[in-house]
Amino acid sequence: MTDKEKILKTISSLLEAGILTVNDVKKEFETNLKFKKDNILSQLNLVSREEFEVMKKLVEKQDLEIKKLKKIKRAKKS
Repeated sequence: MTDKEKILKTISSLLEAGILTVNDVKKEFETNLKFKKDNILSQLNLVSREEFEVMKKLVEKQDLEIKKLKKIKRAKKS
């Protein structure tokens, strides 16, 4: 029996016994989904748009400096 089947069997038996209401199951399901979503997002190591823009500007600035240095190096070789 898989984990999903075990969970469904447990939930159905609790519902039959009247221990859980539909709202309880809904809340539990929503909580589990939010936890899974947060877990997946944390594994992706995402950054905010602001952090991305700052890093983008830094990389562009460094790219310009590298191009300038390459021009200077070529000029010295000539």
